[in-house]
Amino acid sequence: MKRFFSKPSSLKSPTHSPSRSQTVSPPPSIQVPTSTQAGIAHTTGLQPSFVVPPVPHPHPHEYIALLVSNDGLLMRPHAPGLKHPGAHVRIAWGKQVKVEEVSGDGEDPSRDWSESTIIYGIVGILELFSASYLLVITSRSGIGSLFDDNHAVYGVKSVTAIPLVQDRARTALNTMASRNADANRPSLIPSDTSGRLDTTRSTSSHLNVSSSSEAASPHVKFADEEDVRLVTPLTARFSGESNRSPSPASSGASTPGSEESMSTSPVATTIANRLSFWTRLSKRTSTSAPTMTLDKDDTSGASQSLLEERESLDSIIQGVQGVQSEPEKVIDSIIAATAPPPTSSDEKHSELEDRIVRECIKEFTKGGMYAAYNFDITRSLQHKQEQCVKSHRQDSLLADLNALDKKVGPLDDKVDVLAEPFPMLPLWRRVDRQFWWNEWLSKPFVDAGLHSYVLPIMQGYCQFSKFDLPADPTVRKDEHIAPIDYIIISRRSRDRAGLRYQRRGVDDESRVANFVETETIMRVQRNGISNVFSYVQIRGSIPLFWTQSGYSLKPPPLLSPERTREQNVDALRRHFQRNVPKYGPHTVVNLAESQGKEGAITQAYRSYMKELNYKDARYCEYDFHNETKGMKYENISKLVDNMERVFESQGYFWISNDMLLSKQKGVFRVNCIDCLDRTNVVQSAFARHVMNIHLGAVALLNPSENGRSDTDIIFNDVWANNGDAISRAYAGTSALKGDYTRTGKRDLGGLLNDGVNSLARMYSATFSDWFCQAVIDFMLGYRTISVFSEFLLKLQSTDPRELIRLSKIRAEAIATSVSRVLDEGERLMSGWTVIAPEQLNVKMGDKFEEKVLLLSARALYIISYDYTLEKVKMYTRVPLGDIVKITKGAYILSPLEEASRDPVQNAGFTVSWLHSQQISTRLTSYSYRNRPEDAPASFFATLKSRSSIIKPALPSRGPSSGSGPGLSQIMSQASPVANETNFAAFKVLPVDPTRTRRGSSIGYAEPADDLAGASSCQEVVNLMVDAVKRACDDIGGVHGDFIAEEDVVSVTDAQRMTSVYAKMEYGVKRLLWLGG
Repeated sequence: MKRFFSKPSSLKSPTHSPSRSQTVSPPPSIQVPTSTQAGIAHTTGLQPSFVVPPVPHPHPHEYIALLVSNDGLLMRPHAPGLKHPGAHVRIAWGKQVKVEEVSGDGEDPSRDWSESTIIYGIVGILELFSASYLLVITSRSGIGSLFDDNHAVYGVKSVTAIPLVQDRARTALNTMASRNADANRPSLIPSDTSGRLDTTRSTSSHLNVSSSSEAASPHVKFADEEDVRLVTPLTARFSGESNRSPSPASSGASTPGSEESMSTSPVATTIANRLSFWTRLSKRTSTSAPTMTLDKDDTSGASQSLLEERESLDSIIQGVQGVQSEPEKVIDSIIAATAPPPTSSDEKHSELEDRIVRECIKEFTKGGMYAAYNFDITRSLQHKQEQCVKSHRQDSLLADLNALDKKVGPLDDKVDVLAEPFPMLPLWRRVDRQFWWNEWLSKPFVDAGLHSYVLPIMQGYCQFSKFDLPADPTVRKDEHIAPIDYIIISRRSRDRAGLRYQRRGVDDESRVANFVETETIMRVQRNGISNVFSYVQIRGSIPLFWTQSGYSLKPPPLLSPERTREQNVDALRRHFQRNVPKYGPHTVVNLAESQGKEGAITQAYRSYMKELNYKDARYCEYDFHNETKGMKYENISKLVDNMERVFESQGYFWISNDMLLSKQKGVFRVNCIDCLDRTNVVQSAFARHVMNIHLGAVALLNPSENGRSDTDIIFNDVWANNGDAISRAYAGTSALKGDYTRTGKRDLGGLLNDGVNSLARMYSATFSDWFCQAVIDFMLGYRTISVFSEFLLKLQSTDPRELIRLSKIRAEAIATSVSRVLDEGERLMSGWTVIAPEQLNVKMGDKFEEKVLLLSARALYIISYDYTLEKVKMYTRVPLGDIVKITKGAYILSPLEEASRDPVQNAGFTVSWLHSQQISTRLTSYSYRNRPEDAPASFFATLKSRSSIIKPALPSRGPSSGSGPGLSQIMSQASPVANETNFAAFKVLPVDPTRTRRGSSIGYAEPADDLAGASSCQEVVNLMVDAVKRACDDIGGVHGDFIAEEDVVSVTDAQRMTSVYAKMEYGVKRLLWLGG
């Protein structure tokens, strides 16, 4: 449906092949760094990632050969013009990733490089539970070229995970080779057998490459009638190209790959796939699926299999003694028979690992990832020119000092629209890291200095199109106007990345969700003079702290009650301070509703922007739904007219005949609630207005915006595709209101389609987004692998930047407690935050809270802290000499999930002491009397109503009755009778889920120094108990069996105390999110 264009050239790009079967050679030569050719190690003392050769750096390798050897997985560049590269790369086998460059071409009598597999690039390396995986690009689609064949852009179509285990890696490469041979795709077959490489064939079909007949037409081709396909219920696999999109959850191959298509499953297997998180199928033959290779003309075997399946299902439904079972029991029986949960930890990790790999592959192959080998696609044309000017200024200074190399040509004022700034640097050093999605996965290659093996991948959308202007009576007949190139490049930020209801608003680093920079580029060639225009718009979530639940069709957005007005205004200020230097003054266009569910967010946005009064950010409101009521989308033109002065002040980027004529001096920041549907419609209207201005600048007639010319068809198609791509990345479905963007009209059919997409979005948000969000956070390096343990425990994952905020709050709570509680000159030894029951002398209570525990040289302080008011509510001081015993062991609060029953990650301890006159309990009151026995009864009611903002992730013990123990009861237990032994129970906070991996771009305060080396809750308990024991020992307070190992709360105790209500609540959540 697309047509890709470029200037005439004698060297044809592989993506412009006239025939799908014709093979085309890649560029004739591949440059290799001087240090690599010579095989000389770096002697500068710098890390390899900071060392580059003193020549224009080579682009990433377009073709890489992979070969399995006993020493590891070997890689080297592959091209007909490069027979013997100066070096090759070796990745050692094993879970610990070790990537190194080895001198020589890798030739050895034991290695046959003719059996190697050729790939199109490397995504990166995933480090998981039992193994690490190399993700490689095995199929790509040619999107188009930016004005010439050397600036080709490719879409990632297929990614395969290669386990870094020798036998599994060999199997994976053999599978890839077989699949390529079956698909008749010579691009991934060694050159010794094919001689030439072809990049136009692919077995993945969710991104289609236009055939030669389609490429000959500049028009958008629409189907004459609906293409309706009937899916047979039989399970069959046919060789050749697949016509279905890949599915990450249905392949039985040992090595996940995005090219594997999901065969139609029997009823039982389908139910298991839909309702069970685990995908390991039962080995029972009674309910096994039909044979995978069926002759489509032989239906007797299939009929027999379906008959057996129906009998098996009937037997399950009838149950015992012919009594029909309840639907819930039937589903449970099917899931238990076809996809039971893993029986061991290793089996669980293995299956979870497979699911993680498949979801990661899905993220890179669902149609929104793009890469270029020869130039940077993450920066706009104007941004590149600004960097080139900066580089030229540096060169001018060197020239004035006679320090410029004689070989460097003279500097001039001519502007190359495709100039790449700082060409001496590797491509990954030149890209905008905000839009580099595989940076963390590529880190092993970056650290090893393997610059040519690092291929930056961007998420967003790219489309290259061309159209002819309608006849213009003002143009002379002898004038030549070439077809106009129209290009759109949308770049989606990886900061605060995620899915619709998991990532909303702004974070503490002033980064917003769903931030997208959209650049439209247009080239007009008239009488041999080339005019290139560029215009940039941005979109992003409303930069306030707000959330939105995904459990209904139209959930209301809510401001975060934990954030103050000052915090929201500060987040706004820092957001604009971050973006204004890059894009210029902002014109904020808010399309959200002024009333109704969205009204609270809009009113807050308006109020905070007014209070901020930022000189480079102008706020405008346009209630999209109200203004276009009755599907009158033509009313958007009123908004465009109102912004006429803004368009004039912003300008646009324009290069004519290699001369810079103007620059863009501002940007529209458009948003609605999702920044998807309404935002895309308005941005397309702005872009159409700017396109008319561009045409007017070169004295061409502006085409009518209401007609159905080539310009209208192609422009609307480009922007509708852009909206769909961003919507799929953020919401999981195509953009709503796409009918208007494509046709310029809003009709009933589009309205009904929007309803279907809305339901699909709700389903995605409720059932599948939680695990996908955990994978995205892990893939981008924001969370460690422990995020998946947290997911299995809580059925969701925590925003990594929320963890940053919580860690800072906890650190401030400890600091405040120290200043308020410790006596003058009392030395602090350690401070921790722990989970504990509200009352003393209990191990399981109706309510738990996060307490602050301070250990000084003289006493142990147990502090109840009000995180809302940031003040100490109450504390108990226990002299170290009165402590008589410490018990440590498992502290199980929920027996419902395996992760919450693990004694290593669910540990705690109790501290017992003898009551004496030295022990004191004080509370915060509003008078000078602050002892428990002096506090008035009204104070307890006031203090009882307050609660901590940091809630431990614990299941409820039962329905809230609203009565519960009052603070007076708590205080009575905090002030026991003399000579009585009392105790306090503490459960340590989870360790791994609150830390990010080392080297990540996100950093925050780590736990206390004495706990920094702990890798499990059990180790944290040992460190804390040892610290208390040493402090007691220093004052001579340790006697006899001071430390005992005994469960604080065992699994049996937890099962006995877990209410039926809690079990039902967890069961409903598991049915919704995990199944089974």
